[in-house]
Amino acid sequence: MTTWPVDDPDEDFGRQLTTLPGWRGFVGASLGEPMAMLTKAEYEALETEIREAYDDDRLDHHARLQVVATSTVRSTVTCGRRLILLNRGAISARRGLIISGPANTGKTIALTQLGLAHELQDRRRHPGQDDRIPVVYITVPPAATPRMIAAEFARFLGLPVLSRANITDLTEAVVGVCTKARTGLILVDEIHNISLATRHGAEASDTLKYFSERIPATFAYAGIDVESGSLLSGTRGDQIAARFTPMATHSFPYNDEWKALVAQMEANLLLHEHKRGTLTRLGRFIHTRTGGMIGTLSHQIRGAAIDAILGRTEKITKAGLLAVDLDIASRRKRPETDG
Repeated sequence: MTTWPVDDPDEDFGRQLTTLPGWRGFVGASLGEPMAMLTKAEYEALETEIREAYDDDRLDHHARLQVVATSTVRSTVTCGRRLILLNRGAISARRGLIISGPANTGKTIALTQLGLAHELQDRRRHPGQDDRIPVVYITVPPAATPRMIAAEFARFLGLPVLSRANITDLTEAVVGVCTKARTGLILVDEIHNISLATRHGAEASDTLKYFSERIPATFAYAGIDVESGSLLSGTRGDQIAARFTPMATHSFPYNDEWKALVAQMEANLLLHEHKRGTLTRLGRFIHTRTGGMIGTLSHQIRGAAIDAILGRTEKITKAGLLAVDLDIASRRKRPETDG
């Protein structure tokens, strides 16, 4: 009898990139074998319970973010790895990277793919050394204070954040673990939440700078329109601007790269009735509807794939794409109707 593994429904809960187990789960998922699709005959021959488990796995496959190798991702990984190598011999004033652009243009994707590339490279160079933590990933909370920044580092590393612990205690604990674990890359997302126009924001920026001086690692930031914000203003901002290389994200024009992105996403579909090339032919329509935003593109195609499984059509059509509600921003940039 054909069997199909039934996933634990609670398996994905708590898998946050801002924790070490969550990050390692993300890295491990990139190393796993892609889900294989059964033939239509094999699918129809499945018993009801097994078919439902198989469909659930396909829903999970389409629900998870499918990373595509955009030119921005490739440039970010190349620049980031170059900086990591240049910083190996640096005693101070290490160079960093800032990924900046409008919302929904793939900043977090680029940041995490840089982290993934470094983690895999570190594992190849140091096989079997599970005590190493090559990458740390945190997000900056709104209205962040220095203690909140230190607490985010501690939370990733699994260190206790006690109410009585002051900023010095947290900082020393984080620096000690990162140094011992040979952390080589620190990813800081949502960096736009730090505003140098406020006292707490300026102090939070100083805390990150202090971490960069104490931990022998390369720092990479990502945030919305960082270069036009307050993070790079004033004396503190000048110091950051002098040490960080910018990497811009943007919406994609309708060109060969856009067509390749759509084709790559279509190749990842696990739908039994979908005809390859359908989405490629709809590439201009999809571009108009999504405004060329990579995040909206991903949501559009993945959402239509989920609807195709739930609705038993097993294919994506133009009508199926139109049925997926998109974000408000994409509609503002697309005043024309969908008809």
